[in-house]
Order: sequence, then structure tokens, then C-alpha cells
Amino acid sequence: MKQPSFFIVGAPKSGTTALCKYLAQHPEIFIPPAKELNYFNTDLNPNRKAKNLTEYLALFTPGEGKVCGEGSTSYLRSKNAAQEIKAFNPQAKIIIMLREPVSLLYSFHSQNLYNGNSEDIQDFQLAMETEFERRQGKKIPSKCTNPEILFYRNIVNFTAQIQRYFDTFGRERVKIILFDDYKQDTAKTFREILEFLEVNPNFSTEFTAMNSNKKVRSTILQQLVKYPPSKILEIGKYFLPLPRQQRRAILEKLKGILKKANTEKTTRKPLNPEFQHSLQQEFAPEVERLSQLLGRDLTHWRKNN
Repeated sequence: MKQPSFFIVGAPKSGTTALCKYLAQHPEIFIPPAKELNYFNTDLNPNRKAKNLTEYLALFTPGEGKVCGEGSTSYLRSKNAAQEIKAFNPQAKIIIMLREPVSLLYSFHSQNLYNGNSEDIQDFQLAMETEFERRQGKKIPSKCTNPEILFYRNIVNFTAQIQRYFDTFGRERVKIILFDDYKQDTAKTFREILEFLEVNPNFSTEFTAMNSNKKVRSTILQQLVKYPPSKILEIGKYFLPLPRQQRRAILEKLKGILKKANTEKTTRKPLNPEFQHSLQQEFAPEVERLSQLLGRDLTHWRKNN
């Protein structure tokens, strides 16, 4: 069976969704439509899209004859994923996209709110200040099945995460992309990635705006879509007298339509400058370590945007 040979492992909110979209348009590349397969991060209690290796590999069946890959941003912070990917495919190539820590976490918090099942603190500053209590098992939302996703500081522990992949695969098999470069010259960065993957680098596509900030119009509808009452599911059996798999596919499509209708794009309000500065000061040692590891000047990450 066809297996993936490259992995976009993170970081979240750093352009990985857009990159997967662009790569999937390349005639020599196949990426499954579903992102965040989370198959190799067994230590993070993930929401797996495949229960076993057979199901996982089946996702790549349409990619026969192509270079296959996938994107799961939790692989970067997972302590198991690098070794598990290595055991699965020792020749795998790794793509890591990075973003300035404070803006990344602010965006990631918004995404958690939008997802509706992990974060219940609307204010980013308060969520960050509550992290230490949450690490002790306090103030975890009742429907949050993976509290680790609320430990925001773990997400931007970049140096240790990248070093883990360097140690596992060697630097030559790991491509680091800075969000700043990607945003400033997407075409140039995209070409470098194609060269890294050893496919035709002359392929071009239309580069659209990256993931915009989203919020739900109605939290009540959001919860109904995400956690439909059992009675509604029972009634659905009578209105859709189909085999379970077909009925589930129709219901998932309906949920997607409702989710889209319940979503609106919005502008994220600027962070409080004092709080932003305090976070930048907190992350300054990590940024310095990362700068040394990558041989890249990252002093602009310490300035308020």
C-alpha cells in the first residue's frame, strides 16, 4: 500500500493549512483532504482519523504513483511522534513551520474557542494566566477531552521540539520554514519546499489569503452540531433508512454545512501592549535558543507588531 513520505508536523497557526492546500494541487503530490490525522502522536490522546495502520494507509490509496504526505501540527510538540514516524518510514522528510510565539498563541487560543470543545475562557490573557492551574487539573472545561491543548506554553517550546526531529532524522531531512518568510514571499518559499520534496519546482498556483480569524455566530448551534442529542440521532435512522456508514457520511456533510453557516470571519482585536510585551519577555530565552539552533536572527520576534 502507498505510504506517506513527508510530514508537515507543525507548528499550528503558522501556515500549515495553506501549505497543505497548495501542495495538494501539485500534480506529483497527494495529501488526504482531511488534515490533522494525528496518527503518530500517541502520547497526546489525539482525535485519530484512523484507528489502525490499515485505516491510516487507506487514506493514501488515491495517491498511488504520487509523492504522499500529510499535515498534523501536534506532531511537533508530541514527544513520541518523531520516533514513531521514523519507525514507520526511516526516509521520511519533515517540514516544520514556525511563527513568533505570542502571535501564534493568540491565534491558537482563538482557534480553540472556535472549535468549541476545549477552551471556555474567552479572554486570551486570562487563559494564559489560568494555564498553571489547569496543569494541576483545575478549571478544565467539562467537554475538553484533551487538556494538554490548553497548556499553551508547551506549544512554543520550539527548540526542544526541533532538536528532537534533528536528532531523529538529521538536519538534511528537516526543512524549517519561518512564517515571516512564507508570508513575505510565498512563491519563493513554496518553490524551496517543492525542491526539498524533489518534485517539479516550476509548478505554480494561486496563493490566497491565509487562514483568517473565525468565530461562531451561535454557541448553542455550535454545541448542537458538535454534540447532537442522542434522540436526534435516533430519529435520523427513520428519516435516513440507509446503512450506518452512508447515514454517517450524510450526517457529517450536514454538520459541515451547518458549521460553515454558523461561522463568520472577524478581525482579532489587538493584544494589550503591556501583556504582549510581558509574554515576549517570557519567551525571549526560548527565542534566543531557537535563533542559535537555526542560525537565524530572530530579534524582530521580540518587538510588538
